[in-house]
Amino acid sequence: MKWKGNRKSSNVEDRRGVSSSSSSGGFLSGGMGKLLIPLVLKLVTSKKGLIIVAIVLGVMYFTGNNPLNFLTGNTNNQIQSSSTYKGTAKENELADFSATILANTEDIWNQIIPNYREPTLVLFSGSVNSACGSASSSTGPFYCPGDEKLYIDLSFFEEMERKLNAPGDFSQAYVIAHEVGHHIQNITGINKKVQQMRGRVSQTEYNKYSVMLELQADFYAGVWAHHSQKINKMMEQGDLEEALNAAHAIGDDRLQKNSTGRVVPDSFTHGTSAQRMRWFKKGFDTGDVNQGDTFNASSL
Repeated sequence: MKWKGNRKSSNVEDRRGVSSSSSSGGFLSGGMGKLLIPLVLKLVTSKKGLIIVAIVLGVMYFTGNNPLNFLTGNTNNQIQSSSTYKGTAKENELADFSATILANTEDIWNQIIPNYREPTLVLFSGSVNSACGSASSSTGPFYCPGDEKLYIDLSFFEEMERKLNAPGDFSQAYVIAHEVGHHIQNITGINKKVQQMRGRVSQTEYNKYSVMLELQADFYAGVWAHHSQKINKMMEQGDLEEALNAAHAIGDDRLQKNSTGRVVPDSFTHGTSAQRMRWFKKGFDTGDVNQGDTFNASSL
């Protein structure tokens, strides 16, 4: 891919080297919380103090936030500690690459979708907290609709090459574009509709909807690649094959067969290798978002 020297997105949070743990959201114990207890007691002993406390409690009631979080500056229910992180040259290049691909998706989708909301890319290492809960590197790249952020541990790209036999920078770009595809589904409301079916249908039936959701994200990744190539000419010979190979590598049937030696179609949640390749290629060939309705397709 011809990506170097292109614009990098500013919608990137680099949390590599940051260890995160969820806060209970309750009153703090120890640390600043303990230091603030005498202050609160002093406030409630005066008329002015009672007014201040009433205001703080009012904020807590209407926003659902712990008042001590406001006093300590902790309003995100997340505790983070980190030291200055210095990645390897290869890892830092992957970080630049990811920011560049994200910027390219912004350029394309801003042209296709009116009033497009740009997602944020979070780079992490080891584990991370999101509005969807905590996740480790083993989870793989994911999108959280709760905060509209894409989460990627850059070591996944190395695993793609080493464990899945899916090397190449365009295969990595496909992964990012796929997660952005989930963001498109969040904007259009498709993701919410599928999530609302959980518990209302059998697990087997829900898995089918999950497959349709994932294949549509593959389709959107193909639509991005179509328009990106048309406008920016970043793709080089062999790039399309890299993306198709990556789609093939992460098909449910292939992953199940490699891990257990057998395939259970009812448990599929992302689609077969052939399906993932087909929908990405359809998006790439047509570039038409209206042709990606996997939920009403006669066949997947």
